[in-house]
Amino acid sequence: MRKAARDGNRQLDPEAVEAELPPLGTRYAWSVLGTCALSPAVVERCFAADEVQPLARNRHTPAAALARLARHPDAGIRRLVAARPDLGPEAVAELRRDPDEDVRMRARLQPSIRTRDEFAVVDWVLGHSLDCTCPIMKPTPGPSPDWYATCAASGEPALRRVAASWPGLPAELVGTLARDEDEEVRIRLACHHPLAPPHLLLDVFVTRPAHRPHLLTLPAFPRTGLTHLIGHPDPGVRALAAADPALPEPPLGDPDDAVRRAAAANPALTPESLETLLADLRTAEGAAANPSLPVPRMHALLDHCLTA
Repeated sequence: MRKAARDGNRQLDPEAVEAELPPLGTRYAWSVLGTCALSPAVVERCFAADEVQPLARNRHTPAAALARLARHPDAGIRRLVAARPDLGPEAVAELRRDPDEDVRMRARLQPSIRTRDEFAVVDWVLGHSLDCTCPIMKPTPGPSPDWYATCAASGEPALRRVAASWPGLPAELVGTLARDEDEEVRIRLACHHPLAPPHLLLDVFVTRPAHRPHLLTLPAFPRTGLTHLIGHPDPGVRALAAADPALPEPPLGDPDDAVRRAAAANPALTPESLETLLADLRTAEGAAANPSLPVPRMHALLDHCLTA
């Protein structure tokens, strides 16, 4: 415990950090520069070596260094600092006129971000693409519910995306964001909020294949009423529809293997029709998984597999 306390104190002591700083360019130096309090001499060394990306994320970076980073020739560096709550008003005003669209957008968000927790959430959401399946970071204690509600009503799509990524958003705001004109808002809501409506989950399943494995685990995901998708050009969508127990005729002759397996596993099929499917290698796997398969027949199949 004493060692941990001493280490923590050293991380907040710029002179101690400077004395123990490993060579620039190493992974350990990157970690130190991104988390510890830094002396003016260390900051200058970073600028001289163009090793400034860790400074852009470091909460201890001095205001003068942040102003320099806001004018860095690399737009990626300017993006990292544009939404920081500790960035000065002059730098923010300048970044709102930046030639890079993403930099301008982040600078517009800056007045709505007043704490490090708020910045961390916004930075995390903006740093992930439409098809990213990473879990959203949830800092402790995290931004307040009121802040998320304000984000949900914002005219900035990026802030509405942040709100849609918070699973604690109230039901009335969920209903509003489910109809949002921004596709990413709707996708994030479907993937992260337990109250996302079933029709939205299905829409995201159809349009964004990367999210399908996760969406299929959600209790609200619809399993019936999918007949209209049986002719969809995407076999992944047809396979979902083929498993709908309300389907009049499961597509057992579909050219795609996954669709045929899903159709053969459809519980609407009778035990008699399953016997035919079990004899066909193209549908046997799905038929063996069908919940309508009688228990004696299931045991007979298991016995056959174990003794064959």
